[in-house]
Amino acid sequence: MGEAGAGAGAPGGPEASPEAEVVKLLPFLAPGARADLQAAAVRHVLALTGCGPGRALLAGQAALLQALMELAPASAPARDAARALVNLAADPGLHETLLAADPGLPARLLGRALDPQWPWAEEAAAALANLSREPAPCAALMAALAAAEPADSGLERLVRALCTPGYNARAPLHYLAPLLSNLSQRPAARAFLLDPDRCVVQRLLPLTQYPDSSVRRGGVVGTLRNCCFEHRHHEWLLGPEVDILPFLLLPLAGPEDFSEEEMEQRGVQAPGLPVDLQYLPPDKQREPDADIRKMLVEAIMLLTATAPGRQQVRDQGAYLILRELHSWEPEPDVRTACEKLIQVLIGDEPERGMENLLEVQVPEDVEQQLQQLDCREQEQLEQEQLERELAPEPWVERATPT
Repeated sequence: MGEAGAGAGAPGGPEASPEAEVVKLLPFLAPGARADLQAAAVRHVLALTGCGPGRALLAGQAALLQALMELAPASAPARDAARALVNLAADPGLHETLLAADPGLPARLLGRALDPQWPWAEEAAAALANLSREPAPCAALMAALAAAEPADSGLERLVRALCTPGYNARAPLHYLAPLLSNLSQRPAARAFLLDPDRCVVQRLLPLTQYPDSSVRRGGVVGTLRNCCFEHRHHEWLLGPEVDILPFLLLPLAGPEDFSEEEMEQRGVQAPGLPVDLQYLPPDKQREPDADIRKMLVEAIMLLTATAPGRQQVRDQGAYLILRELHSWEPEPDVRTACEKLIQVLIGDEPERGMENLLEVQVPEDVEQQLQQLDCREQEQLEQEQLERELAPEPWVERATPT
């Protein structure tokens, strides 16, 4: 987001306190203000959001927040105002202050984000994605979504906007995906997403391969991963009605050639590697974003929480894709997650009564040991990362300009 000039033409002399300076900006943000002064005032606000003290100063100013929201949509100041709100929402320490100053902010931002005519809807979605990372703003946003008409719920409108190409001709709306991912941390949102009568998950699945935005891909994969925490729905997610596994495995697959024996079908109950994962082209690329690859692996891991889930994942040839991913994976933390999943797939089944890994009660002493192991593992990963960063790179002769 571009930095604008720090308030050229903005009111407030050198002796004015910061709070007084902000108050003096308000007349210049009013709808009838002169265009050049309004633009300068908004640029000044945007510049203030570029630093922590500036954001803290602005976050509690209810009148200013409302003035930023009410600028005419077609104007350049409205664009800078939208970006200022994105910056304010990016600071988790200010979320409580923002909501206290303007409790209706999430609902108004939501209206902007889902308005197919609003030119700065992407910025509104980005501000909401930032806000919804914290529990309190996320709850306020869920309340705003629930207040929509029952026949056309707010979550339904959000999913429709995300999954409809060209929903807003002037805004790509990629940030609706991380917004949905944040909302899916709440049980009510997951209940909506996993309602078999709504077919929401099925609409999201193709976006795991969306080529134009890692923000959209990552948000959708995060949403699917959160849905996989609901083990009661695993049979439905893995079954033919949704068939989620190929959509999670395909981004992890490369151009490897598997033998006929590895891919061959093994009967009706064990169909083998899904058709969509067979004979991939030689230029097939894996998901380039390491964080998204890790979330995909974690989603599959969650699907193996129950014995039937583990069997279904095994039967669909997930091991083949994960084996090749592990050989290729350059990121230590993703490779570790892949190792753990492979161990679940090829290891012995848990003893009777412990088949559901999400419901196993771990003794306190064992939990402490596991936490210590995780800490040591994390330290090892950080050390490997540091060694890679410090490793000398080979010298490459570069072409000189002509």
